[in-house]
Amino acid sequence: MAQPAVRFEAITKRFPGVVAIDDVTLDIPAGTCHALCGENGAGKSTLGKILAGIHAPDGGRLVVHGVPARFKTPRDAMAAGVGMVHQELAFCENLSVAENLCLGTLPSRGMLVARDALFARAGAMLAEIDTSLDVTRPVGELPIAQRQMVQIAAAVGHQARIIVFDEPTSSLSQVEANRLYDLIGRLKQRGVTCIYVSHRMPEVFRLADAVTVLRDGRLVGTRAIAGLEPGAVVRMMIGRELSEYFPPHASGAESEELLRLEGLSAPGKFENISFTLNAGEILGVAGLVGAGRSELAEALFGLTPVSQGRVFVRGQRARIRTPRDAIRHGLGLVPEDRKRQGVIPLLGGLANLSLPTLHRLSRLSLVRRSAERAMGKEFFERLRIRTPGEDAAVAGLSGGNQQKIVLARWLAARSRILILDEPTRGVDVGAKAEIHALIGQLASQGHGVLLISSELPELLTLSSRILVLRAGHLVGEVSHRDASQEVLLRRMAGV
Repeated sequence: MAQPAVRFEAITKRFPGVVAIDDVTLDIPAGTCHALCGENGAGKSTLGKILAGIHAPDGGRLVVHGVPARFKTPRDAMAAGVGMVHQELAFCENLSVAENLCLGTLPSRGMLVARDALFARAGAMLAEIDTSLDVTRPVGELPIAQRQMVQIAAAVGHQARIIVFDEPTSSLSQVEANRLYDLIGRLKQRGVTCIYVSHRMPEVFRLADAVTVLRDGRLVGTRAIAGLEPGAVVRMMIGRELSEYFPPHASGAESEELLRLEGLSAPGKFENISFTLNAGEILGVAGLVGAGRSELAEALFGLTPVSQGRVFVRGQRARIRTPRDAIRHGLGLVPEDRKRQGVIPLLGGLANLSLPTLHRLSRLSLVRRSAERAMGKEFFERLRIRTPGEDAAVAGLSGGNQQKIVLARWLAARSRILILDEPTRGVDVGAKAEIHALIGQLASQGHGVLLISSELPELLTLSSRILVLRAGHLVGEVSHRDASQEVLLRRMAGV
């Protein structure tokens, strides 16, 4: 057999209170696309980070192109031809796109940065992945999808021979995802080895030559994609049948009106949006990137000022200028970007969960810890949040468990109106099924759910009605009965 590009030999990695990788041995052939699958917390991202020099293994050996390797830093890994595209974006947000792309290898002229060469190099790196951006713009001003493309350009542009893609499409539109798929095909033709970490079965079966499944840090098995069924991979991932992936959609057509918008507008973001949301209803919101979906969610939660229009909560006019106003009126927001807007990573899960309810848990300005822990215990058990301890830093939890903590926060705050912006982005099939079941359960209990999602199957199955936004305008409403992917795509694209 040809020498593998990467060999993991009995790799073990421990973190405080948890064994992330347990005695994993795996060969990845050169020039192939090899998928790593598993539920959140299974260890697949940790394995990729060991290869990329971010984590050092506690046991075992890493062999790269036949040479034993022990990378102390990502720079060491890059020098050996290993790059990584991270799920959680990490940039110097105050620096430009060009400076981030060339960080560590800035072209210079004497003691000064050669700006012309810098911009030309950055433009070439973006062109390599068929993307065009203003390279002088600060990265912090870019939408999350464009920031992900910058990260992909950085990994590809440094001529890595092995690239780890960790959930690379979690922030991308379908058009951008298709470009990435084409890019991976071109990389394979050049002999580049791609390790693709994902839980999305259509991507895995489109791109990968073989798939390795991890569960609870252990190797379950490796299978060739040819002749393999997606259901078999899911069973390997979660150790059980996923007979009911989605709960049935909820309908609140005859129920109490919880939320009504009349002509809501925010300059440059969206215009003249009107709709109602009833108790027991899941109201979907579809649209392409830039359609104004997240901006609408932020305006409803008091994060974005509106210029005109009215908001009514349970029939009463509501003036929502700040998140405090929104919380007082019973609104809760699960934001699109969990890392930047949803959690405080260095705080524990309990501290993140109790943030909006501290006033209820306090006496004489002091938090009653026993009451806080009792509340935390209730919601950790109810949402099956897996963590080494309720005070463990959220940064060390899987994406699915982080998202459950954000959801639990608003349930603890007794929010009747839940605005969920991409609630299952970056979570595995098991956690996704649990979140879908929870959304259906909340609707059946009388909550009103505004569900914003880029995954059309999610909207089609969960929603009783779907609003379609395009370029900041509401261009249609489709009932559950009449909705299909083709109908939604045509309206989203203006066809």
